[in-house]
Amino acid sequence: MSRAQEGWTCAGVRWKPDGPALAWLHPAHGERISPLPPGRPLAFTTGAARRCVGVRRSGRHTPCPAAAEVPAPAVSAQCAPCARLDRSHSVAADTALDDPRPYDVYLAWFGPGLIKVGITAAEREGVRLLEQAALSYALLGRGPLMAARRAEAVLGTALAVPDRFPYAAKRAARHPLPPRELRTAELAGLHERALGLAGLPESLAVRAFAPVHHDALFHLDRLRPGHGVIELSAGCTVSGAVAAVAGPDLYLDAEDGRLLLADARQLAGWPLLAAAPGAATTAAVRPSRPEPDGPEALF
Repeated sequence: MSRAQEGWTCAGVRWKPDGPALAWLHPAHGERISPLPPGRPLAFTTGAARRCVGVRRSGRHTPCPAAAEVPAPAVSAQCAPCARLDRSHSVAADTALDDPRPYDVYLAWFGPGLIKVGITAAEREGVRLLEQAALSYALLGRGPLMAARRAEAVLGTALAVPDRFPYAAKRAARHPLPPRELRTAELAGLHERALGLAGLPESLAVRAFAPVHHDALFHLDRLRPGHGVIELSAGCTVSGAVAAVAGPDLYLDAEDGRLLLADARQLAGWPLLAAAPGAATTAAVRPSRPEPDGPEALF
């Protein structure tokens, strides 16, 4: 965690096809990542204040001009002006309809009865599903952005497939880890029904059913029942070893034997100073419980 002592700020978890990493931002040195394999020791103390991470677009980072302070409990690590700028040209916010890239339409499985439809740029190779903590998914088709959006809308109307769930529901559904056979069967049934719809755009090249499972990347089979959720504040310490990572959720085997969960969306914006190996966790830890729904909780 020495990066923070050189002026680095945590930017949350960054996923690549081969696994998760902590992302770091520096005003002079740009961006870096630190891989998060299972078993890696992690010990840090938060700095004096959590500040806006600015805007990242097309792989480039623009710092927040005001270095605005962000509330510790907030899921978003952006101030209101940076969040507005971020959404001013965004596929997710339907403000970037001129994107010429091909898009994949996917069905993502998070738990029994929790299957959503979504779209992602084909060039991202499924990383969007890792960011969302989908346990399994299957591609439905590929095509231009507006065709992908149309297919998403058709599934929502004809089959009542939502395009989002409260994140707390996804988190709760992964314990215990549902078997692959159940995930595959539910995805296969919905995939077949979706391809039978008459309203899919002709420009969408449909895909045969080929489920993808994230067990090997998330390592959720390493978890034991029960975990506490870390609540960060200035000057608190968190210490343990990486047990599993799913989407933004970082599970740690704490030094005192507890299983802790750190939401990396709430880590973003903090300077994280290195703590001594084996240091006690002083951050507040609450029992896992349903979280209030709201725009930030939908993912």
